Amino acid sequence: MVSRTNKFRGSRYHGRGKKAGRGAGKRGGRGNAGLNKHKVMTRLKYMPGHWGMHGFNRHPGLRVVNSSINLGQVAEIADGDSINLTEMGFDKLLGRGSIDRPLSITISEASAKAVQKVEAAGGSIEVGEGEDRGEWEDE
Repeated sequence: MVSRTNKFRGSRYHGRGKKAGRGAGKRGGRGNAGLNKHKVMTRLKYMPGHWGMHGFNRHPGLRVVNSSINLGQVAEIADGDSINLTEMGFDKLLGRGSIDRPLSITISEASAKAVQKVEAAGGSIEVGEGEDRGEWEDE
């Protein structure tokens, strides 16, 4: 873009008046100055949703991430006729995949489809009690 300054040669303030060209006074401050005061309409228009709290935080005891494994993966990693998934760090057995041999599986939780598939193959699932996961009570 061509510069406009050439048309102002010989003019002392380039059309801005005497004090307006100094500092950041004409633009209402430098940077984000005045966003809570005189530039509040700019914030409302161009920064919607800036103020206030958004979303929610769940209780720390409810922020539990389960480590689950599918039945097809268990059939691949099981080398004998029994496997303890709780010792391997898994919390729940899910029913995706297939199993072709009878296995004795120990886990803290299992889905209904996983139990159905293991029993159909002639195996069994021991559902043991898992560790306390920080359950919380209202006082």
